[in-house]
Amino acid sequence: MPLSNALTSVDGRFVIGHRGNAAHAPENTLESFRQAVTLGVDAIELDVRVTRDGVPVVLHDPTLGRTTERGDAVAEISLARLRRADAGAMFTLDAGATFPYRGRGLTIPTLREVVDATEGIPLLIEVKVPEAGPAIIDMLTQAGATRRVVAASMQRDAVLPFRAASVATGASAMDVLSLWSLLIRSRPPSSLPYDALCIPRVYSGLPLPIGGLARLARQVGVATHVWTVDEPGVAQRLWRSGVQGIVTNDPRTMLRARSRLPTAMGEIAR
Repeated sequence: MPLSNALTSVDGRFVIGHRGNAAHAPENTLESFRQAVTLGVDAIELDVRVTRDGVPVVLHDPTLGRTTERGDAVAEISLARLRRADAGAMFTLDAGATFPYRGRGLTIPTLREVVDATEGIPLLIEVKVPEAGPAIIDMLTQAGATRRVVAASMQRDAVLPFRAASVATGASAMDVLSLWSLLIRSRPPSSLPYDALCIPRVYSGLPLPIGGLARLARQVGVATHVWTVDEPGVAQRLWRSGVQGIVTNDPRTMLRARSRLPTAMGEIAR
Protein backbone atom coordinates (compact mmCIF):
# COMPACT_ATOMS: atom_id res chain seq x y z
CA MET A 1 0.00 0.00 0.00
CA PRO A 2 1.42 3.42 -0.91
CA LEU A 3 2.65 5.56 1.96
CA SER A 4 2.01 8.81 0.08
CA ASN A 5 0.24 10.10 -2.99
CA ALA A 6 2.47 9.61 -6.03
CA LEU A 7 0.26 11.99 -7.97
CA THR A 8 1.32 15.03 -5.95
CA SER A 9 4.94 14.05 -5.22
CA VAL A 10 7.86 15.65 -7.09
CA ASP A 11 10.40 13.23 -5.62
CA GLY A 12 9.98 10.03 -7.55
CA ARG A 13 9.49 8.14 -10.78
CA PHE A 14 6.04 6.63 -10.90
CA VAL A 15 4.13 4.19 -13.07
CA ILE A 16 0.45 5.05 -13.46
CA GLY A 17 -1.87 2.45 -15.00
CA HIS A 18 -3.87 4.09 -17.81
CA ARG A 19 -7.46 2.84 -17.34
CA GLY A 20 -5.82 0.08 -15.32
CA ASN A 21 -3.89 -2.54 -17.28
CA ALA A 22 -5.54 -1.54 -20.55
CA ALA A 23 -3.13 -3.30 -22.90
CA HIS A 24 -4.09 -6.64 -21.38
CA ALA A 25 -7.63 -6.29 -19.97
CA PRO A 26 -10.79 -4.33 -20.80
CA GLU A 27 -10.11 -0.70 -19.95
CA ASN A 28 -11.73 0.99 -16.97
CA THR A 29 -13.04 -2.26 -15.48
CA LEU A 30 -12.46 -3.65 -12.01
CA GLU A 31 -10.54 -6.51 -13.63
CA SER A 32 -8.19 -4.07 -15.35
CA PHE A 33 -7.65 -2.09 -12.15
CA ARG A 34 -7.00 -5.23 -10.08
CA GLN A 35 -4.43 -6.42 -12.58
CA ALA A 36 -2.64 -3.06 -12.45
CA VAL A 37 -2.57 -3.09 -8.65
CA THR A 38 -1.23 -6.66 -8.64
CA LEU A 39 1.55 -5.65 -11.02
CA GLY A 40 2.60 -2.95 -8.57
CA VAL A 41 1.59 0.37 -10.12
CA ASP A 42 2.02 3.50 -8.03
CA ALA A 43 -1.32 4.97 -9.11
CA ILE A 44 -4.24 4.37 -11.45
CA GLU A 45 -5.75 6.67 -14.07
CA LEU A 46 -9.47 6.42 -14.89
CA ASP A 47 -12.24 8.36 -16.61
CA VAL A 48 -15.49 9.42 -14.99
CA ARG A 49 -18.84 10.44 -16.39
CA VAL A 50 -22.25 10.65 -14.75
CA THR A 51 -25.42 8.71 -15.57
CA ARG A 52 -28.86 10.23 -16.08
CA ASP A 53 -29.65 9.51 -12.43
CA GLY A 54 -26.51 11.25 -11.21
CA VAL A 55 -24.15 8.35 -10.43
CA PRO A 56 -20.42 8.76 -11.24
CA VAL A 57 -19.35 5.83 -13.44
CA VAL A 58 -16.01 4.89 -14.95
CA LEU A 59 -16.04 5.12 -18.74
CA HIS A 60 -13.97 7.12 -21.22
CA ASP A 61 -16.37 7.64 -24.13
CA PRO A 62 -19.69 9.49 -24.08
CA THR A 63 -21.38 6.33 -25.42
CA LEU A 64 -21.03 2.62 -24.72
CA GLY A 65 -20.42 1.63 -28.33
CA ARG A 66 -16.65 1.19 -28.44
CA THR A 67 -16.23 -0.96 -25.33
CA THR A 68 -19.56 -2.79 -24.97
CA GLU A 69 -22.23 -4.40 -27.14
CA ARG A 70 -24.59 -1.47 -26.56
CA GLY A 71 -24.62 2.03 -28.05
CA ASP A 72 -26.36 4.12 -25.38
CA ALA A 73 -25.13 7.56 -24.33
CA VAL A 74 -24.03 7.48 -20.69
CA ALA A 75 -25.75 10.75 -19.82
CA GLU A 76 -29.09 9.49 -21.19
CA ILE A 77 -29.44 6.21 -19.29
CA SER A 78 -29.82 5.13 -15.69
CA LEU A 79 -27.20 3.23 -13.75
CA ALA A 80 -29.45 0.15 -13.82
CA ARG A 81 -29.54 0.16 -17.62
CA LEU A 82 -25.83 0.88 -17.91
CA ARG A 83 -25.09 -2.13 -15.69
CA ARG A 84 -26.63 -4.46 -18.28
CA ALA A 85 -23.81 -3.73 -20.72
CA ASP A 86 -20.97 -6.23 -21.10
CA ALA A 87 -17.80 -4.19 -20.44
CA GLY A 88 -15.63 -7.02 -21.76
CA ALA A 89 -17.54 -7.56 -24.98
CA MET A 90 -15.24 -5.73 -27.40
CA PHE A 91 -11.80 -6.36 -25.89
CA THR A 92 -9.50 -8.33 -28.17
CA LEU A 93 -5.78 -9.05 -28.29
CA ASP A 94 -5.78 -10.54 -31.79
CA ALA A 95 -7.62 -8.04 -34.00
CA GLY A 96 -11.01 -9.58 -33.35
CA ALA A 97 -10.24 -13.26 -33.76
CA THR A 98 -11.15 -13.84 -30.11
CA PHE A 99 -12.77 -11.86 -27.30
CA PRO A 100 -11.40 -13.40 -24.08
CA TYR A 101 -13.46 -11.30 -21.66
CA ARG A 102 -16.79 -11.41 -23.48
CA GLY A 103 -19.59 -12.88 -21.39
CA ARG A 104 -17.52 -13.05 -18.21
CA GLY A 105 -19.72 -10.68 -16.25
CA LEU A 106 -17.61 -7.53 -16.46
CA THR A 107 -19.68 -4.38 -15.97
CA ILE A 108 -18.99 -0.68 -16.17
CA PRO A 109 -18.09 0.13 -12.55
CA THR A 110 -19.24 3.02 -10.45
CA LEU A 111 -16.54 5.30 -9.12
CA ARG A 112 -17.36 4.13 -5.61
CA GLU A 113 -16.67 0.51 -6.60
CA VAL A 114 -13.27 1.48 -7.96
CA VAL A 115 -12.42 3.52 -4.86
CA ASP A 116 -13.35 0.59 -2.64
CA ALA A 117 -11.48 -1.97 -4.78
CA THR A 118 -8.25 0.07 -4.87
CA GLU A 119 -7.99 1.04 -1.23
CA GLY A 120 -4.87 3.10 -0.60
CA ILE A 121 -3.90 3.47 -4.28
CA PRO A 122 -3.75 7.05 -5.59
CA LEU A 123 -6.30 7.76 -8.33
CA LEU A 124 -5.88 10.17 -11.22
CA ILE A 125 -9.47 10.89 -12.18
CA GLU A 126 -10.08 12.37 -15.60
CA VAL A 127 -13.33 14.33 -15.23
CA LYS A 128 -14.84 13.94 -18.68
CA VAL A 129 -17.68 16.44 -18.29
CA PRO A 130 -18.04 19.41 -15.90
CA GLU A 131 -21.48 18.27 -14.72
CA ALA A 132 -19.90 15.17 -13.17
CA GLY A 133 -17.92 17.26 -10.67
CA PRO A 134 -20.42 17.68 -7.80
CA ALA A 135 -21.35 13.99 -7.77
CA ILE A 136 -17.69 12.97 -7.78
CA ILE A 137 -16.86 15.33 -4.91
CA ASP A 138 -19.80 14.05 -2.85
CA MET A 139 -18.82 10.44 -3.45
CA LEU A 140 -15.13 10.97 -2.61
CA THR A 141 -16.07 12.85 0.54
CA GLN A 142 -18.43 10.10 1.68
CA ALA A 143 -15.75 7.47 1.02
CA GLY A 144 -13.02 9.45 2.79
CA ALA A 145 -10.94 9.27 -0.38
CA THR A 146 -10.30 12.91 -1.27
CA ARG A 147 -6.66 12.86 -0.14
CA ARG A 148 -5.61 10.11 -2.54
CA VAL A 149 -7.11 11.69 -5.65
CA VAL A 150 -6.09 14.18 -8.29
CA ALA A 151 -9.02 15.40 -10.40
CA ALA A 152 -7.82 16.33 -13.86
CA SER A 153 -9.37 17.72 -17.02
CA MET A 154 -8.35 19.94 -19.88
CA GLN A 155 -11.66 21.74 -19.29
CA ARG A 156 -11.26 24.54 -16.76
CA ASP A 157 -14.92 24.33 -15.71
CA ALA A 158 -14.42 20.68 -14.79
CA VAL A 159 -11.54 21.26 -12.36
CA LEU A 160 -12.67 24.47 -10.65
CA PRO A 161 -15.24 22.81 -8.34
CA PHE A 162 -12.54 20.47 -7.04
CA ARG A 163 -10.24 23.38 -6.24
CA ALA A 164 -13.07 25.04 -4.34
CA ALA A 165 -13.54 21.78 -2.40
CA SER A 166 -9.78 21.54 -1.62
CA VAL A 167 -9.34 18.39 -3.70
CA ALA A 168 -6.01 18.18 -5.57
CA THR A 169 -6.35 18.98 -9.27
CA GLY A 170 -4.50 18.75 -12.53
CA ALA A 171 -3.84 21.61 -14.92
CA SER A 172 -6.47 22.62 -17.45
CA ALA A 173 -5.54 23.45 -21.04
CA MET A 174 -5.57 27.13 -20.11
CA ASP A 175 -3.22 26.41 -17.21
CA VAL A 176 -0.79 24.57 -19.50
CA LEU A 177 -0.76 27.45 -21.95
CA SER A 178 -0.04 29.90 -19.13
CA LEU A 179 2.89 27.81 -17.92
CA TRP A 180 4.21 27.49 -21.48
CA SER A 181 4.07 31.29 -21.78
CA LEU A 182 6.20 31.61 -18.63
CA LEU A 183 8.67 29.10 -20.05
CA ILE A 184 9.01 31.07 -23.30
CA ARG A 185 9.64 34.27 -21.33
CA SER A 186 12.03 32.56 -18.90
CA ARG A 187 9.87 33.64 -15.97
CA PRO A 188 9.56 31.05 -13.21
CA PRO A 189 6.15 30.89 -11.51
CA SER A 190 5.85 31.90 -7.88
CA SER A 191 2.98 29.42 -7.45
CA LEU A 192 0.54 27.40 -9.53
CA PRO A 193 -3.19 26.81 -8.93
CA TYR A 194 -2.94 23.05 -9.47
CA ASP A 195 -1.10 20.12 -7.92
CA ALA A 196 -0.14 18.10 -10.99
CA LEU A 197 0.66 18.87 -14.60
CA CYS A 198 -1.03 16.01 -16.46
CA ILE A 199 -0.15 16.35 -20.13
CA PRO A 200 0.35 14.42 -23.38
CA ARG A 201 3.49 14.74 -25.45
CA VAL A 202 1.45 16.31 -28.25
CA TYR A 203 -1.68 18.43 -27.72
CA SER A 204 -3.89 19.63 -30.58
CA GLY A 205 -1.08 18.81 -33.00
CA LEU A 206 1.56 20.76 -31.06
CA PRO A 207 4.51 18.95 -29.42
CA LEU A 208 4.75 20.16 -25.83
CA PRO A 209 8.13 21.12 -24.29
CA ILE A 210 7.77 18.46 -21.60
CA GLY A 211 11.16 18.88 -19.96
CA GLY A 212 10.89 22.65 -19.65
CA LEU A 213 7.34 22.56 -18.32
CA ALA A 214 8.27 19.86 -15.81
CA ARG A 215 11.24 21.91 -14.60
CA LEU A 216 9.11 25.00 -13.97
CA ALA A 217 6.38 22.98 -12.28
CA ARG A 218 8.82 21.19 -9.99
CA GLN A 219 10.22 24.52 -8.80
CA VAL A 220 6.92 25.23 -7.06
CA GLY A 221 6.22 21.67 -5.92
CA VAL A 222 3.95 20.58 -8.77
CA ALA A 223 4.40 17.08 -10.21
CA THR A 224 4.33 16.28 -13.93
CA HIS A 225 2.69 13.15 -15.36
CA VAL A 226 2.71 12.33 -19.09
CA TRP A 227 0.24 10.16 -21.03
CA THR A 228 -0.01 7.79 -22.81
CA VAL A 229 3.45 6.21 -22.98
CA ASP A 230 3.97 2.52 -23.82
CA GLU A 231 7.51 2.64 -25.28
CA PRO A 232 10.23 1.91 -22.67
CA GLY A 233 12.82 4.21 -24.27
CA VAL A 234 10.40 7.13 -24.38
CA ALA A 235 9.46 6.60 -20.73
CA GLN A 236 13.09 6.51 -19.65
CA ARG A 237 13.85 9.74 -21.51
CA LEU A 238 10.88 11.44 -19.89
CA TRP A 239 11.90 10.29 -16.41
CA ARG A 240 15.44 11.54 -17.02
CA SER A 241 14.05 14.90 -18.16
CA GLY A 242 12.38 15.44 -14.79
CA VAL A 243 8.93 13.96 -15.32
CA GLN A 244 7.50 12.13 -12.31
CA GLY A 245 4.67 9.96 -13.64
CA ILE A 246 4.34 7.82 -16.77
CA VAL A 247 0.71 7.04 -17.59
CA THR A 248 0.75 3.78 -19.52
CA ASN A 249 -1.48 1.07 -20.97
CA ASP A 250 1.27 -1.47 -20.22
CA PRO A 251 2.36 -1.14 -16.59
CA ARG A 252 4.49 -4.30 -16.55
CA THR A 253 6.67 -2.99 -19.39
CA MET A 254 7.02 0.42 -17.74
CA LEU A 255 7.91 -1.07 -14.37
CA ARG A 256 10.70 -3.03 -16.07
CA ALA A 257 11.86 0.11 -17.90
CA ARG A 258 12.06 1.99 -14.62
CA SER A 259 14.05 -0.80 -13.00
CA ARG A 260 16.69 -0.46 -15.72
CA LEU A 261 17.38 3.20 -15.01
CA PRO A 262 20.68 3.85 -13.21
CA THR A 263 18.91 5.34 -10.21
CA ALA A 264 15.27 4.50 -9.51
CA MET A 265 14.59 7.46 -7.28
CA GLY A 266 11.78 7.73 -4.80
CA GLU A 267 9.42 4.92 -5.72
CA ILE A 268 6.73 4.52 -3.09
CA ALA A 269 7.61 1.94 -0.46
CA ARG A 270 5.28 -1.05 -0.35
